[in-house]
Amino acid sequence: MRILVVGAGAIGGYFGGRMLQAGRDVTFLVRPRRATELASAGLVIKSPNGDVTLTAPPTVQANKLDKTFDLVLLSCKAFDLEDAIASFAPAVGPKTAILPLLNGMRHLDVLDQRFGSSAVLGGLCAIAVTLNEHREIVQLAPMQSLGFGER
Repeated sequence: MRILVVGAGAIGGYFGGRMLQAGRDVTFLVRPRRATELASAGLVIKSPNGDVTLTAPPTVQANKLDKTFDLVLLSCKAFDLEDAIASFAPAVGPKTAILPLLNGMRHLDVLDQRFGSSAVLGGLCAIAVTLNEHREIVQLAPMQSLGFGER
């Protein structure tokens, strides 16, 4: 399964990084600055559940997307939803599932209108995580969960 994680911030970086650590086929859709950071320092997760540094994680920028993915894990800020959709839309094929991990509910209507409700999963994550001053992902407590499924 080919997975595209939109963003490599706290949420996307953590869950995408853990999937990559487990050997899954994960690519991060990032902006140029984040691509440079990841290429030089790797994707760093500091966690009570075990630290990991993933050197040179696979990244792509929106203007270079040229194939579809099986799953798009969407973890942007709600105010950035429209730009995020524009950036990952070329990666969505007829069988792509979109798993949004955003606060609120408005994004479901927006995603349904753009991609169809059958493509959009329901998703919920619970984790206390942030980026530190070095742009490392720092998990603040050992609890994390990720739930998803048809709505």
